Amino acid sequence: MARNPEGKFQDGLKKRLAEVLPGCRVFKVDVHQGVPDLLVLWRDKWALLECKRWRSAHKRPNQDYWVEFYDKMSFSRFVSPENVEEVLHDLAKAFRA
Repeated sequence: MARNPEGKFQDGLKKRLAEVLPGCRVFKVDVHQGVPDLLVLWRDKWALLECKRWRSAHKRPNQDYWVEFYDKMSFSRFVSPENVEEVLHDLAKAFRA
C-alpha cells in the first residue's frame, strides 16, 4: 500500500534526522489531538516535530499551542519540505549548544 504524502515526507525526515543526529531515536507520537507527530531523542535531549506536506497545509486545532508549549521546554517546530533544512539546522544547533 502506498504511503500518503505526509507519511513519505516523515520517512525521508527520519533518514535526514539520523544523518544530522547520528544515533538518534525517532518515534511516532499519537498521544492526543494536536501533539506533534515525531519525538526525537538524542543523548540527553529531545524534540517534537509536527510534519506537514507543505508549509501552508491545514493545522488541526491546538497544534500551534502544543508546538509552542513544547518549544519552551526543549525544541518543537512545524516541519515541511519547504523548511526542512532550516529546521534540521536549528535542531542540530540547539542540541549541540
